[in-house]
Amino acid sequence: MKDSLVSYESITQSDALLIIDMQNDFMPGGALPINDGLTIIPTINRLSSLPFRAVIATQDWHPQGHCSFSPQGGPWPIHCLAASRGAALTTELEQKYITHIIHKGIALDADSNSAFYDDNGTSTGLTPLLKGLGVSRVFICGVALDVCVYATAQHSLRDNFQTHIITNATAAVGSKDDFLKTLSPTDITLCQLD
Repeated sequence: MKDSLVSYESITQSDALLIIDMQNDFMPGGALPINDGLTIIPTINRLSSLPFRAVIATQDWHPQGHCSFSPQGGPWPIHCLAASRGAALTTELEQKYITHIIHKGIALDADSNSAFYDDNGTSTGLTPLLKGLGVSRVFICGVALDVCVYATAQHSLRDNFQTHIITNATAAVGSKDDFLKTLSPTDITLCQLD
């Protein structure tokens, strides 16, 4: 499937940009570095300056002993402890355009790959925020494409937003190209910054 293009002219006040988990622990030298995490930042910074109704950043914000951590039997090393340096947004990210921040993964017993809901179905408040702002289209970028970006896209679609993943502004845990090949045609639109 061919990606459509996102440009200044195509963004309206009915659109929101979701910047997923661009945090120190997911960058080189962090607890759970994502390949190419730093390389997508210039594209995300360009996206952030477009006339979106809202630019919303998410942060994993885990308590000590979180269920996703390997010492508790989870799949991931300890990362993004609430209020730690690792949980902070990376300084390379242009933060002046960010209008809102959503913390996720805050419950001890539930992970939250999605920016919308944790694994127990508890809302982060993102859906009512977007609806209250009059947003109907959501554009998603950040890390990791094959985990949190995709989970966010699935919930965005479920909550009736037109959903777009900006592929040249995402990085994956595994191979990005291989993951994109596994996607079957859905109502999620793949696009790139023009």
